[in-house]
Parts: sequence; C-alpha cells; structure tokens
Amino acid sequence: MIQIYHNPRCGKSRNCLAFIEKSNQDFEIIPYLTETPTFEQLKTLLAQLNLDPIQLIRTKEKIWIENYKGKTLSNDDIINAMVENPILIERPIVVKDGKAIIGRDPELVASFLD
Repeated sequence: MIQIYHNPRCGKSRNCLAFIEKSNQDFEIIPYLTETPTFEQLKTLLAQLNLDPIQLIRTKEKIWIENYKGKTLSNDDIINAMVENPILIERPIVVKDGKAIIGRDPELVASFLD
C-alpha cells in the first residue's frame, strides 16, 4: 500500500495526492501535521528516502530560521526538531514497498508508482 505524508494546505502535496488517487492503487493519507511521526518513524523514513536529516528540512520555514539556522546540530537534534515542529518536514513524502520519495515532481511520482 502507498502512503502519502500529506499537508492539505500545500499545493504540491494536493497535486501529488490527486496523482496517487488517479493511479487506482490503495493508499493511506498520513496528515503528518496532526499525526506527527515519531523519532523512530522519521529515522525509518530518512532511510527509505536515503537522505540525511537536514535534507528533509524546509530550511526557509520561519521556525527553522528563528530557532535552528546557523546552529551546530547533530542528526538526532534535527530529527527532534522535526518531531517538535512537523511543519519543518519537506512534503509530500510518498512511501511504497519500503522505499520513499519526496513527491514534488509529478513525473517522479509517476515513475515511482509504476
């Protein structure tokens, strides 16, 4: 089953969800802003994405700029920042068969779902 970590206020996330809906595959929506992933879930997602924690951060978010930018942070510190402030998590994330992508590009999502 496909999972999408979705923010309904984000246009890219809405477009990705619409694309998944059209694929006629089973999927689950994870509203990550209200159902925040745990530290361990984020570590798993990062492994599935093959990314370092900083690569999953929305570095232009006000919370990041005001509280974290320019500080020396460990990977665990960055993951904890995402747990405490899920708005910092890049979106949407699409998970299928133990792998994940950031689904901002419809062509990438299309090839991922095949």
